[in-house]
Amino acid sequence: MKLVAEVSSNHGADLGRALAFVDAAAELGFDAVKFQQFKVRRLFAREALRAHPELLKRERWELPEPMNALLAERAHGLGLRYTSTPFYLTAVDVLEPHVDAYKVASYQILWHDLLRAVAATHKPVVLATGLATLDEVRAAVDVLGEAGARDVTLLHCVSLYPTPPEEANLSAIATLRAAFRLPIGWSDHTRRPDVAARSVRRFGACMIELHLDLDGLGDEYAGGHCWLPADVRALHASLASLAAEPEQALCDGDGCKEPRPAEADEVLWRSDPSDGLRPVRAHRARLGRPGGAAA
Repeated sequence: MKLVAEVSSNHGADLGRALAFVDAAAELGFDAVKFQQFKVRRLFAREALRAHPELLKRERWELPEPMNALLAERAHGLGLRYTSTPFYLTAVDVLEPHVDAYKVASYQILWHDLLRAVAATHKPVVLATGLATLDEVRAAVDVLGEAGARDVTLLHCVSLYPTPPEEANLSAIATLRAAFRLPIGWSDHTRRPDVAARSVRRFGACMIELHLDLDGLGDEYAGGHCWLPADVRALHASLASLAAEPEQALCDGDGCKEPRPAEADEVLWRSDPSDGLRPVRAHRARLGRPGGAAA
């Protein structure tokens, strides 16, 4: 089982802090460290930025492109794989000299142009499947394969931040494995060592991705889904435990691979297939009206 540290936006665009995440990932026993390459004005449609100008505050979370070389060098020197999520098409080329694998976020799964771009590099691809139906996952997997991807891992996740354990639906890992016969992992937003450990011990997840923070001071920590070093150590203890897993647990769910009811609003905020911008075009016209919430 591989363990991936998702730094997300907790680096604060500060090189020293970003390097500290790489060092901590190595010390905590992760196999890979992952960053995100996005630009807010190329992530959200103009309608979204007009209706929700607070989204522009996320510009302070943008990772400067030149940092990738330094972060990758530190990661590789510590025996870690360096991975990243591209959120705009040219980010694929920016990252290509540095990353060992690409991660495609759940919100981008409908944007097949992005899938084709990462597949064309012939590097491994990790595809998150939160918010998606089984048919949408199948379409994405087909696009990746047709575009040249030969090493694809799917991550089951639930795009709630945090995810209550009863919403985790871990048995969807088995559903995905049966449908695609690909390696299946778990992208955790529960911050629960018992849930993450069960994804491996009961359902055979080959990868766990955790949102990591160093000290509770990261911009995303208040969301409740980021793991601190003590939480990661507790996960290692749970994985090493010899105690038997129960046959049933609240986090198992029904195994149906489709958006959970609590994800209904987030589904609208996926990238549109036509231009890769969030939210989908059908929702853009409703922004600014009552109920047009931001992601």
